[in-house]
Amino acid sequence: MEEITWNDFEKVELRAGTILEVFDFPEARKPAYKVKVDFGALGIRMSSAQITAHYTKEELVGKQIVGVVNFPKKQIGKFMSEFLVTGFADENGDIVLTALNGKVPNGSKLC
Repeated sequence: MEEITWNDFEKVELRAGTILEVFDFPEARKPAYKVKVDFGALGIRMSSAQITAHYTKEELVGKQIVGVVNFPKKQIGKFMSEFLVTGFADENGDIVLTALNGKVPNGSKLC
């Protein structure tokens, strides 16, 4: 594992956001949803998330998550992903979201 400096870590914009809407993404190669997330002053952004194994669309709405908001946009098929949804792979390789245990303002930076 390569070590990084504190300055390297500070460059990553890990921000809290609330999921507003979730859509099916049947065109994705791996099962995924499209999520619409409110990042407060940073705006509302869309992303693709391979989280269908652990979450239904209905239970995701209103959940606060952590996203990386300063990566370049990424084209996924005909869809443009505007941030990276973060999570951890379980024993089967399915993603479990990085979520908050309490409520914070949307757009709050991980510190």
